[in-house]
Amino acid sequence: MEQSDTIERSLVIGASGQIGTELILKLGELHGAENVVAADIRPPASEELSNFTYEHLNILNDEQLKEVIARHNITTVYLLAAMLSATAEQQPERAWDLNMVGLFNVLNLAKDKVIKKVFWPSSIAVFGPSTPSENTPQTTVCEPNTVYGISKLAGERWCEYYHANYGVDVRSIRYPGLIGYKSAPGGGTTDYAVDIYYKALEEKPFTCFLNEDTRLPMMLMEDAIQATIQLMTSPAEKLSVRSSYNISGMDFTPKEIAASIQNHIPSFAIDYAPDFRQKIADSWPSSIDDRVANKDWGWKASYDLDRLTEVMLQEVAKKKMKLETL
Repeated sequence: MEQSDTIERSLVIGASGQIGTELILKLGELHGAENVVAADIRPPASEELSNFTYEHLNILNDEQLKEVIARHNITTVYLLAAMLSATAEQQPERAWDLNMVGLFNVLNLAKDKVIKKVFWPSSIAVFGPSTPSENTPQTTVCEPNTVYGISKLAGERWCEYYHANYGVDVRSIRYPGLIGYKSAPGGGTTDYAVDIYYKALEEKPFTCFLNEDTRLPMMLMEDAIQATIQLMTSPAEKLSVRSSYNISGMDFTPKEIAASIQNHIPSFAIDYAPDFRQKIADSWPSSIDDRVANKDWGWKASYDLDRLTEVMLQEVAKKKMKLETL
Protein backbone atom coordinates (compact mmCIF):
# COMPACT_ATOMS: atom_id res chain seq x y z
CA MET A 1 0.00 0.00 0.00
CA GLU A 2 1.39 3.42 -0.93
CA GLN A 3 2.40 5.64 1.97
CA SER A 4 0.38 8.82 2.47
CA ASP A 5 2.00 9.93 5.72
CA THR A 6 3.88 13.20 5.23
CA ILE A 7 6.13 12.52 8.24
CA GLU A 8 9.36 10.78 7.25
CA ARG A 9 9.62 7.49 9.12
CA SER A 10 12.95 5.75 8.59
CA LEU A 11 14.07 2.15 8.93
CA VAL A 12 17.83 1.69 9.29
CA ILE A 13 18.81 -1.89 8.44
CA GLY A 14 22.24 -2.83 9.70
CA ALA A 15 21.79 -0.69 12.80
CA SER A 16 24.54 -2.41 14.78
CA GLY A 17 27.17 -1.65 12.16
CA GLN A 18 29.74 1.12 12.08
CA ILE A 19 27.60 3.48 9.99
CA GLY A 20 24.21 2.44 11.34
CA THR A 21 24.79 3.41 14.96
CA GLU A 22 25.73 7.00 14.13
CA LEU A 23 23.19 7.41 11.33
CA ILE A 24 20.32 6.41 13.63
CA LEU A 25 21.36 8.97 16.23
CA LYS A 26 21.51 11.72 13.58
CA LEU A 27 18.14 10.78 12.10
CA GLY A 28 16.71 10.83 15.60
CA GLU A 29 17.96 14.39 16.06
CA LEU A 30 16.39 15.46 12.77
CA HIS A 31 13.06 13.61 12.82
CA GLY A 32 12.59 12.46 16.44
CA ALA A 33 13.48 9.06 17.87
CA GLU A 34 9.84 7.99 17.53
CA ASN A 35 10.18 8.25 13.73
CA VAL A 36 13.32 6.10 13.41
CA VAL A 37 13.37 2.31 13.68
CA ALA A 38 16.63 0.42 14.07
CA ALA A 39 16.91 -3.12 12.69
CA ASP A 40 19.64 -5.74 12.62
CA ILE A 41 20.15 -9.48 12.91
CA ARG A 42 22.42 -8.69 15.88
CA PRO A 43 21.61 -6.99 19.21
CA PRO A 44 22.06 -3.19 19.52
CA ALA A 45 25.73 -2.22 19.49
CA SER A 46 25.36 0.86 21.66
CA GLU A 47 23.39 1.93 24.74
CA GLU A 48 22.72 5.17 22.87
CA LEU A 49 20.19 3.29 20.74
CA SER A 50 18.01 2.48 23.78
CA ASN A 51 15.65 5.37 22.91
CA PHE A 52 14.84 3.83 19.54
CA THR A 53 12.52 0.99 18.58
CA TYR A 54 14.72 -2.00 17.73
CA GLU A 55 13.65 -4.85 15.45
CA HIS A 56 15.44 -8.16 15.02
CA LEU A 57 15.44 -8.47 11.23
CA ASN A 58 17.00 -10.75 8.66
CA ILE A 59 17.15 -8.69 5.46
CA LEU A 60 17.06 -11.89 3.38
CA ASN A 61 13.54 -12.59 4.69
CA ASP A 62 11.39 -10.40 2.46
CA GLU A 63 8.14 -11.26 4.27
CA GLN A 64 9.60 -10.21 7.61
CA LEU A 65 10.88 -7.02 6.00
CA LYS A 66 7.42 -6.20 4.62
CA GLU A 67 5.83 -6.82 8.01
CA VAL A 68 8.24 -4.50 9.85
CA ILE A 69 7.75 -1.76 7.26
CA ALA A 70 3.96 -2.03 7.41
CA ARG A 71 3.82 -2.14 11.21
CA HIS A 72 5.91 1.02 11.59
CA ASN A 73 4.55 2.93 8.56
CA ILE A 74 8.06 3.28 7.14
CA THR A 75 8.59 5.73 4.27
CA THR A 76 12.40 5.62 3.88
CA VAL A 77 14.78 2.67 4.13
CA TYR A 78 18.52 2.97 4.76
CA LEU A 79 19.92 -0.43 3.75
CA LEU A 80 23.33 -0.68 5.42
CA ALA A 81 23.45 -4.45 6.03
CA ALA A 82 26.37 -5.93 4.10
CA MET A 83 29.39 -8.17 4.40
CA LEU A 84 32.48 -5.98 4.05
CA SER A 85 35.62 -6.45 1.98
CA ALA A 86 37.97 -8.54 4.11
CA THR A 87 35.22 -10.75 5.56
CA ALA A 88 33.57 -11.24 2.15
CA GLU A 89 36.77 -12.70 0.71
CA GLN A 90 36.49 -15.51 3.25
CA GLN A 91 32.80 -16.23 2.51
CA PRO A 92 32.16 -15.16 -1.11
CA GLU A 93 28.82 -16.86 -1.78
CA ARG A 94 27.34 -15.82 1.54
CA ALA A 95 28.56 -12.27 0.95
CA TRP A 96 26.94 -12.16 -2.50
CA ASP A 97 23.62 -13.36 -1.10
CA LEU A 98 23.58 -10.85 1.74
CA ASN A 99 24.74 -7.91 -0.36
CA MET A 100 22.50 -8.52 -3.36
CA VAL A 101 19.32 -10.29 -2.21
CA GLY A 102 18.82 -7.73 0.53
CA LEU A 103 19.08 -4.92 -2.03
CA PHE A 104 16.51 -6.57 -4.32
CA ASN A 105 14.12 -7.01 -1.41
CA VAL A 106 14.22 -3.28 -0.65
CA LEU A 107 14.21 -2.06 -4.26
CA ASN A 108 11.16 -4.17 -5.05
CA LEU A 109 9.25 -2.62 -2.14
CA ALA A 110 10.09 0.81 -3.54
CA LYS A 111 9.06 -0.33 -7.02
CA ASP A 112 5.69 -1.40 -5.58
CA LYS A 113 5.30 2.01 -3.84
CA VAL A 114 5.37 0.45 -0.37
CA ILE A 115 8.19 2.86 0.54
CA LYS A 116 9.10 6.20 -1.01
CA LYS A 117 12.87 6.47 -0.80
CA VAL A 118 15.92 4.21 -0.47
CA PHE A 119 19.50 4.84 0.60
CA TRP A 120 22.03 2.14 -0.26
CA PRO A 121 25.77 2.62 0.25
CA SER A 122 28.32 1.69 -2.35
CA SER A 123 32.08 1.86 -1.88
CA ILE A 124 35.42 2.70 -3.47
CA ALA A 125 35.67 -1.11 -3.75
CA VAL A 126 33.77 -0.82 -7.08
CA PHE A 127 37.02 0.39 -8.61
CA GLY A 128 39.85 -1.99 -9.49
CA PRO A 129 43.46 -2.24 -10.68
CA SER A 130 42.57 -0.80 -14.10
CA THR A 131 40.87 2.29 -12.61
CA PRO A 132 42.89 5.54 -12.60
CA SER A 133 44.17 5.57 -9.02
CA GLU A 134 44.68 9.30 -8.50
CA ASN A 135 41.65 11.62 -8.41
CA THR A 136 39.46 8.74 -9.58
CA PRO A 137 36.63 10.36 -11.59
CA GLN A 138 32.90 9.82 -11.13
CA THR A 139 32.61 7.93 -14.41
CA THR A 140 35.53 5.62 -15.14
CA VAL A 141 36.61 2.03 -15.67
CA CYS A 142 35.24 -0.22 -12.91
CA GLU A 143 36.71 -3.72 -12.86
CA PRO A 144 36.69 -4.77 -9.19
CA ASN A 145 38.54 -7.95 -8.22
CA THR A 146 36.99 -8.53 -4.80
CA VAL A 147 33.68 -10.13 -3.87
CA TYR A 148 32.63 -6.98 -2.04
CA GLY A 149 33.53 -4.74 -4.98
CA ILE A 150 31.76 -6.98 -7.48
CA SER A 151 28.57 -6.95 -5.39
CA LYS A 152 28.71 -3.18 -4.95
CA LEU A 153 29.22 -2.55 -8.67
CA ALA A 154 26.31 -4.86 -9.50
CA GLY A 155 24.22 -3.05 -6.89
CA GLU A 156 25.01 0.32 -8.47
CA ARG A 157 23.80 -0.89 -11.83
CA TRP A 158 20.59 -2.26 -10.33
CA CYS A 159 19.93 1.00 -8.48
CA GLU A 160 20.25 2.96 -11.70
CA TYR A 161 18.07 0.40 -13.51
CA TYR A 162 15.27 0.59 -10.93
CA HIS A 163 15.35 4.38 -11.06
CA ALA A 164 15.33 4.54 -14.87
CA ASN A 165 12.69 1.85 -15.42
CA TYR A 166 10.46 2.04 -12.35
CA GLY A 167 11.02 5.56 -11.03
CA VAL A 168 12.49 4.33 -7.74
CA ASP A 169 13.99 7.19 -5.70
CA VAL A 170 17.19 5.40 -4.72
CA ARG A 171 20.28 7.31 -3.69
CA SER A 172 23.81 6.12 -3.04
CA ILE A 173 27.31 7.17 -2.02
CA ARG A 174 30.61 5.42 -2.71
CA TYR A 175 32.02 5.59 0.80
CA PRO A 176 35.79 5.68 1.23
CA GLY A 177 37.35 4.07 4.32
CA LEU A 178 35.28 5.22 7.32
CA ILE A 179 36.77 6.04 10.71
CA GLY A 180 34.52 6.27 13.75
CA TYR A 181 34.55 5.75 17.51
CA LYS A 182 30.97 4.83 18.44
CA SER A 183 31.01 1.22 17.25
CA ALA A 184 33.55 -1.45 16.35
CA PRO A 185 34.83 -1.89 12.77
CA GLY A 186 33.03 -4.51 10.73
CA GLY A 187 35.70 -6.40 8.79
CA GLY A 188 36.92 -3.84 6.24
CA THR A 189 40.34 -3.35 4.68
CA THR A 190 40.58 0.20 6.07
CA ASP A 191 39.83 -0.87 9.67
CA TYR A 192 43.48 -0.36 10.65
CA ALA A 193 42.76 3.38 10.72
CA VAL A 194 40.34 2.82 13.61
CA ASP A 195 42.31 0.18 15.55
CA ILE A 196 45.46 2.30 15.47
CA TYR A 197 43.96 4.93 17.81
CA TYR A 198 42.97 2.32 20.41
CA LYS A 199 46.50 0.86 20.43
CA ALA A 200 48.01 4.34 20.68
CA LEU A 201 45.95 5.17 23.78
CA GLU A 202 46.78 1.78 25.32
CA GLU A 203 50.45 2.69 24.82
CA LYS A 204 50.94 -0.49 22.84
CA PRO A 205 52.83 -0.89 19.57
CA PHE A 206 50.61 -1.31 16.53
CA THR A 207 51.16 -3.84 13.78
CA CYS A 208 49.54 -2.66 10.56
CA PHE A 209 48.28 -5.19 8.02
CA LEU A 210 49.07 -2.78 5.14
CA ASN A 211 52.38 -1.42 3.88
CA GLU A 212 53.47 1.94 5.29
CA ASP A 213 53.03 3.71 1.95
CA THR A 214 49.55 2.36 1.03
CA ARG A 215 47.53 5.50 0.33
CA LEU A 216 43.75 5.19 0.57
CA PRO A 217 40.78 7.59 0.63
CA MET A 218 39.41 7.96 4.16
CA MET A 219 36.70 9.90 5.98
CA LEU A 220 35.69 10.61 9.57
CA MET A 221 32.28 9.14 10.30
CA GLU A 222 30.79 12.58 11.05
CA ASP A 223 31.51 13.61 7.46
CA ALA A 224 30.04 10.36 6.10
CA ILE A 225 26.82 10.84 8.07
CA GLN A 226 26.61 14.48 6.98
CA ALA A 227 27.04 13.44 3.34
CA THR A 228 24.31 10.81 3.68
CA ILE A 229 21.81 13.24 5.21
CA GLN A 230 22.72 15.94 2.70
CA LEU A 231 22.15 13.60 -0.25
CA MET A 232 18.89 12.23 1.14
CA THR A 233 17.43 15.70 1.74
CA SER A 234 18.45 17.11 -1.67
CA PRO A 235 15.71 17.72 -4.25
CA ALA A 236 15.41 14.75 -6.60
CA GLU A 237 15.66 16.95 -9.67
CA LYS A 238 19.17 18.07 -8.71
CA LEU A 239 20.58 14.54 -8.70
CA SER A 240 22.34 13.51 -11.90
CA VAL A 241 23.75 10.22 -10.55
CA ARG A 242 21.51 7.30 -9.61
CA SER A 243 24.22 4.65 -9.52
CA SER A 244 26.41 6.07 -6.73
CA TYR A 245 28.21 9.35 -6.03
CA ASN A 246 31.94 9.70 -5.44
CA ILE A 247 32.68 11.57 -2.23
CA SER A 248 36.08 12.43 -0.80
CA GLY A 249 37.25 13.32 2.69
CA MET A 250 41.03 12.93 2.86
CA ASP A 251 43.68 10.41 1.85
CA PHE A 252 46.69 9.18 3.80
CA THR A 253 49.08 6.26 4.34
CA PRO A 254 49.65 4.22 7.52
CA LYS A 255 52.96 6.02 7.93
CA GLU A 256 51.23 9.42 7.76
CA ILE A 257 48.50 8.53 10.25
CA ALA A 258 51.17 7.18 12.63
CA ALA A 259 53.09 10.47 12.35
CA SER A 260 49.87 12.37 13.08
CA ILE A 261 49.38 10.30 16.25
CA GLN A 262 53.01 10.78 17.26
CA ASN A 263 52.41 14.54 17.31
CA HIS A 264 50.19 13.81 20.34
CA ILE A 265 51.79 10.60 21.67
CA PRO A 266 55.52 10.73 20.76
CA SER A 267 56.18 7.23 22.11
CA PHE A 268 53.69 5.56 19.76
CA ALA A 269 55.36 2.79 17.72
CA ILE A 270 54.18 1.08 14.55
CA ASP A 271 55.45 -1.79 12.44
CA TYR A 272 54.11 -3.45 9.32
CA ALA A 273 53.08 -7.02 8.49
CA PRO A 274 51.00 -6.92 5.28
CA ASP A 275 48.50 -9.76 4.89
CA PHE A 276 45.82 -10.68 2.32
CA ARG A 277 44.22 -7.25 2.77
CA GLN A 278 47.20 -5.61 1.07
CA LYS A 279 46.11 -7.05 -2.27
CA ILE A 280 42.62 -5.63 -1.73
CA ALA A 281 43.99 -2.19 -0.85
CA ASP A 282 46.31 -2.21 -3.88
CA SER A 283 43.27 -2.54 -6.15
CA TRP A 284 41.61 0.61 -4.78
CA PRO A 285 42.18 4.30 -5.64
CA SER A 286 44.55 6.50 -3.66
CA SER A 287 42.39 9.61 -4.02
CA ILE A 288 38.87 10.48 -5.25
CA ASP A 289 37.43 13.24 -7.47
CA ASP A 290 34.07 14.25 -5.97
CA ARG A 291 33.28 17.33 -8.04
CA VAL A 292 29.98 15.88 -9.31
CA ALA A 293 28.66 15.51 -5.74
CA ASN A 294 29.87 19.04 -4.99
CA LYS A 295 28.06 20.41 -8.06
CA ASP A 296 24.81 18.46 -7.59
CA TRP A 297 24.25 18.76 -3.85
CA GLY A 298 27.05 20.91 -2.43
CA TRP A 299 29.13 18.17 -0.82
CA LYS A 300 32.35 19.25 0.91
CA ALA A 301 34.25 17.45 3.68
CA SER A 302 34.96 19.20 6.99
CA TYR A 303 37.82 17.11 8.43
CA ASP A 304 41.47 16.62 7.45
CA LEU A 305 43.98 14.15 8.96
CA ASP A 306 45.16 16.38 11.82
CA ARG A 307 41.60 17.16 12.91
CA LEU A 308 40.67 13.48 12.50
CA THR A 309 43.44 12.46 14.89
CA GLU A 310 42.43 15.07 17.47
CA VAL A 311 38.82 13.88 17.43
CA MET A 312 39.65 10.15 17.51
CA LEU A 313 42.14 10.38 20.36
CA GLN A 314 39.76 12.51 22.39
CA GLU A 315 36.66 10.40 21.82
CA VAL A 316 38.33 6.99 22.11
CA ALA A 317 39.88 8.12 25.41
CA LYS A 318 36.43 9.10 26.69
CA LYS A 319 35.00 5.74 25.61
CA LYS A 320 37.79 3.80 27.30
CA MET A 321 37.39 5.79 30.52
CA LYS A 322 33.68 5.12 30.55
CA LEU A 323 34.21 1.37 30.09
CA GLU A 324 36.78 1.29 32.88
CA THR A 325 34.33 2.84 35.34
CA LEU A 326 31.56 0.31 34.65
